[in-house]
Amino acid sequence: MQQTQIPDFDASTPAELAEEITASGWRKPFSRVSLFWRTFFLLAVLLIGSILAWLQTLRALEFEPRAVQTAQLLASQVNLSRAALVYADGIARISLIKTMKDEEGLRIVPREPTDTFASKNNDAFSRQVIEELGTRLGQGTVVASSMNGQPGLWVSFQIDKDDYWLQTDQTKFNPAGGTTWLIWLLVAAVLSLAGAALIAGLINRPLKELSFAASRMREGNFTASQLDEHVNTSEIREVNIGFNRMAQKLAKVEQDRALMLAGISHDLRTPLARLRLETEMSVSNEEARAHMAADISQLDAIIDKFLDYARPDRVSLTPVVLGDVVDTCIYSMRKLHDVQIQVELEDDLLVYADEVELGRVLTNLLENARRYGKSVHTGIADIHIRAVAKEKWVLIKVRDHGIGVAPEQLYQLTQPFFRGEAARTAANGAGLGLAIVEKTMQRMGGTFHLANSSRGGLTAHLRLQRATRL
Repeated sequence: MQQTQIPDFDASTPAELAEEITASGWRKPFSRVSLFWRTFFLLAVLLIGSILAWLQTLRALEFEPRAVQTAQLLASQVNLSRAALVYADGIARISLIKTMKDEEGLRIVPREPTDTFASKNNDAFSRQVIEELGTRLGQGTVVASSMNGQPGLWVSFQIDKDDYWLQTDQTKFNPAGGTTWLIWLLVAAVLSLAGAALIAGLINRPLKELSFAASRMREGNFTASQLDEHVNTSEIREVNIGFNRMAQKLAKVEQDRALMLAGISHDLRTPLARLRLETEMSVSNEEARAHMAADISQLDAIIDKFLDYARPDRVSLTPVVLGDVVDTCIYSMRKLHDVQIQVELEDDLLVYADEVELGRVLTNLLENARRYGKSVHTGIADIHIRAVAKEKWVLIKVRDHGIGVAPEQLYQLTQPFFRGEAARTAANGAGLGLAIVEKTMQRMGGTFHLANSSRGGLTAHLRLQRATRL
């Protein structure tokens, strides 16, 4: 391997590299509202709307009866005060007025032509009360909210054609509203929102469990994907039973597939070993013997690919020094004349991975770039490896300078046994290399994405969790 500087090397900065990798397929999707919050919001709107409707209905039903009741109470106070004053002598009248003020909060004063007052007709309730009082006490009755600057509820009346004011406590006759209605509305709203949250949680809990189980099954962990088959709701119980049966069948299929691939690969090694021995012993032509040995080696490599693809889906992740793994992978290519590799890594970059599995991933990518990514001008595979840390992730880029891949074939390259166009498939293989890379990256909690570089060639983008210490 020759680690040389190439003039047309992609000299993007680590920040540009991170943006390029993000733009190539790892941009975080637009955050959407979860089903829980949608359900909660709709229930909250329904309940609060119902509360407001009932509140308006109650106020409408309460409005007229309360106005009539208030008018009756005011008229009764006026009539009783008038009757008491009419039938009391002068000395008793003074004592009676004092008693009514001290004991009942009623104040009676003569009405003078110079009195100034503010009429209490500023809302629908007051106008309704005044109309009822006019019917009971006469059309000339005046109801004021203040008289000569003194606040209160002032009602005019006559005794023997003399005009008087009766002052009473207006708070006794105010309609229910303001703070009272607001408190009741807040209490009802809080209780409604709490109920909506509880109902939304109960409704969405089975879906959340199903989503969790589906994610575990997608990762190959069929044991953790079992759902409760004894829930009380019949529909949820049927869904859980169906999901569990599906998971069991998929687990059986996966187990049979891995066993079949491993068995076939293992059984093929014995006749291949015999063929290799017989070739060495019975073929006298040195060139023919070399070609047959190469074919046997290729078959043996294909068997290794099958074994890799059939490998179990669970691995143990530990902090791994990325630079050490990269050095190990490129060591075997050091003496190859058709490869040039340039490595740019941050110092002491750690990732959560399985060291052997990560080495297998990088080896597959390097071998893929060496075979199919040679420059059409020099016939040499110029491979660039870069890695940068970005927040909780480490972004890795492995790029060749070949002719790239047709855009419509990019997503197919990671499919098992798929082989691209002839220009990139001059070498023989099983078509499992990139499929193994994608599957291994998923097992290690990372992602894998292929894209054509804007400067030519194919680029493999890897993302692994960043580790902070060994």
